[in-house]
Amino acid sequence: MDRSAPWDYPEPLAVGSAPVPEYGSGSLADLLPTLAAGMAVPGMTAAIPELAPADRNCVFLVDGLGWEQIREHPDEAPYLHALLGSSRGGTGRPLTAGYPATTATSLASVGTGLPPGAHGLPGYTVRNPATGELMNQLRWQPWSAPGAWQPYPTVFQLAHRAGVHAAQVSSPTFQNTPLTKVALSGGTFHGRLTGEERMDLAAEQLAAGDRSLVYTYYAELDGAGHRYGVASDTWRGQLMYVDRLVQRLAEQLPPRSALYVTADHGMVDVPFDEEHRIDFDADWELRAGVALLGGEGRARHVYAVPGAEEDVLTCWREVLGEQFWVASRDEAIAAGWFGPQVDDRVYARLGDVIAAARDDVLIIASEREPKESAMVGNHGSMTPAEQFVPLLEVRS
Repeated sequence: MDRSAPWDYPEPLAVGSAPVPEYGSGSLADLLPTLAAGMAVPGMTAAIPELAPADRNCVFLVDGLGWEQIREHPDEAPYLHALLGSSRGGTGRPLTAGYPATTATSLASVGTGLPPGAHGLPGYTVRNPATGELMNQLRWQPWSAPGAWQPYPTVFQLAHRAGVHAAQVSSPTFQNTPLTKVALSGGTFHGRLTGEERMDLAAEQLAAGDRSLVYTYYAELDGAGHRYGVASDTWRGQLMYVDRLVQRLAEQLPPRSALYVTADHGMVDVPFDEEHRIDFDADWELRAGVALLGGEGRARHVYAVPGAEEDVLTCWREVLGEQFWVASRDEAIAAGWFGPQVDDRVYARLGDVIAAARDDVLIIASEREPKESAMVGNHGSMTPAEQFVPLLEVRS
């Protein structure tokens, strides 16, 4: 983009034109409350009206398995592709992940049944108002007291208290992480290394109670997408493996069970050139007045030097507003990006300026984020390729 004549900048994208997630009726945050309500867990509401109750419910979350990626790969994922019509209670429609469409945010939305503005994990990295530092909410660095950061009970905890057999089956690596504690704890955790072991044990855990709520997880598809891209043979090979895992679990479902296959986000490949990858660390205009750069390439939280908030907003809109939805914190909240409301403790975690990509572009930071800046596949924003996630259903 030629910045030599600032008066020639196109009209920026309107904040209100961003496709806000379906909070309250069709987002990831609505899934577990709907299932728990069908098992008579007190305080839970069936927010996704298309889902019929079941006594035993299993959620298999495949990291990075976007709705559009399944549709585009029928040969690699024949079993999943054949289930597309079952999605969201047979409507053949996807769910929306929530904003931003990133793992820490989405897993917290799944486990707590709350949108990001309530659970308080509103991005990959966000500012901790107590310290002024950026906190990586996926890796929980620097460490912060988990219960203070996310104080709400998980749906698994509420289900367990109500007499439902609740269990998580995942990699042993995740058993004691703060993210698991705040987002997915409740009942029992079972660590298994291989995908096949997880599928078999998930089926056993489903059968272990008259009412059961079981969660299982697979991460490697997402890793292949980040490193090689969703157009790569490596990613396609992972998708083929996931397809077999889902079928393996589906064929073992005990009576009165429902299996739901979903994801935390989709993914887009972004070309490696200056047009598609805008380097914050090499761009004096974007850096001006910025104290901290949070979020990730397609969903940025920008924290301004005190007093520079309006200037930063104006500059980011002028420079990026043709390709990104650029909003002030209050504009993003009013538009519902983070849900119907934002808790007071969460408010200052959000950027003074929030930038969500519409086009296939990134705001990288080559010096401060070298690993993230080198990723082929990316996610975070509100485009269909990132937001739409499946809710494929198999019943026994």
